[in-house]
Amino acid sequence: MPITADICIIGGGSGGLSVAAGAAQLGRKVVLIEKGEMGGDCLNCGCVPSKALIAAAARAQAMREAAPFGIARVEPHVDFGAVMDHVRSVIEKIAPHDSQERFEKLGVTVLRAHGAFTGPRTVKAGDVEVAAKHFVIATGSSPVLPPIPGLSDVPAFTNETIFGNRDKPEKLIVIGGGPIGIELAQAHQRLGAAATVIEADTILNRDDPEAVDVVRARLIREGVTVKERSKVARAERRGRGVALRLDSGEEIQGSHILVAVGRRANLEGLGLELAGIKRDNGRLALDARLRTTNRRVYAIGDAAGGLQFTHLAGDHASTLIRNMLFKIPATRRDALAPRVTYSSPELASVGLSEAAARERFRDVSILRWALAENDRAQAERATDGFLKVVTRKNGTVLGATIVSDDAGEQIGLWSFVIANRLNIGSLTKYVAPYPTRGEVSKRAGGAFFTPSLFSNRTRNVVRLLSSLG
Repeated sequence: MPITADICIIGGGSGGLSVAAGAAQLGRKVVLIEKGEMGGDCLNCGCVPSKALIAAAARAQAMREAAPFGIARVEPHVDFGAVMDHVRSVIEKIAPHDSQERFEKLGVTVLRAHGAFTGPRTVKAGDVEVAAKHFVIATGSSPVLPPIPGLSDVPAFTNETIFGNRDKPEKLIVIGGGPIGIELAQAHQRLGAAATVIEADTILNRDDPEAVDVVRARLIREGVTVKERSKVARAERRGRGVALRLDSGEEIQGSHILVAVGRRANLEGLGLELAGIKRDNGRLALDARLRTTNRRVYAIGDAAGGLQFTHLAGDHASTLIRNMLFKIPATRRDALAPRVTYSSPELASVGLSEAAARERFRDVSILRWALAENDRAQAERATDGFLKVVTRKNGTVLGATIVSDDAGEQIGLWSFVIANRLNIGSLTKYVAPYPTRGEVSKRAGGAFFTPSLFSNRTRNVVRLLSSLG
């Protein structure tokens, strides 16, 4: 006899776990199928280990940059194995929250096997068949390996394998200048591994070019070699290391390679055709409610296509809970998801970029505030960067970009403003603590009204009022 359930979820990453926890706590019978590690990419080889590595690298860099504060500069001695122990310990601290034991205590039936559809209303996991009212595809994504001749013959890391490395690379070559490539290149450079980034386009090419200029300048200043508009024509072994030949004829030699050119949704081997689930150009064909062509089957997170962020997978989970359990026709809100690259300085954005806004609207205004004009940034000698806000002439906020230390923390305010359709004037109504980098947002909000506030017309009004005593 098959297991019967209200909801069957394929994939125990952040999105699948969020659906499972929410549905189980609402009294629904949930089956969760996971063939790999609980917690998925984010916990085991993505967000958590990368940020732990970045944190260690920041400590090392602080030792190099201490002289302006009156503290002797010291070149840090990096025990790379101990650094990776730190990374592993962070994963282990968080893992119980995503563990099979926790979810079983919540009442979820957890099956540790490969899951695939056997029909429109059934999934088989190992020897167990599951019949359910609703299904969720939450299978995540995997690194794309580009078709570079010779790449398969040389040792190359992806984000799924690099955090298992305990020997510091002497020279790390990173293929791909997106967020993953940039974050890990800078972290390894700071930990003493000379890093080179090779990007076929420009680095971080989905972000505001002015903000990217700030990040690029910092990378180069710290010693990272950045090769843009350069394609790898061939890879080969060279002694104990590797060599990449670029399409320009230049050869780059290193000790290790990290491939970070993007990720592809894990959709193979799921028996989609048996469930009547169609694809569109390789991606799942979904409606705005994240339903597949089989209306009983939903997809979330990386499997749903589009932006690949853990926080977006969490938002997808809440959309599914509203649809499946509360019968509210909720739709995906990908456009509201903030985007953050955790480089130093961080680059964060939400909503429309300046270029996208100008394509869509004629009445666009740009507000800026430089970190160099912020007292906290001056006190910490971290003045690289700025805030750029895109608005319409009526004050409607369309988007924001921040390049600054802790930009990922600051962008949340602008995400709140855009999600709640607040006017730029709302930024003038709260009191920002001093001195913080968060003051930049309030200053930018006030800048929208500066031209009219200090105009001749306003001066005349003030003069008239003053004459009244």
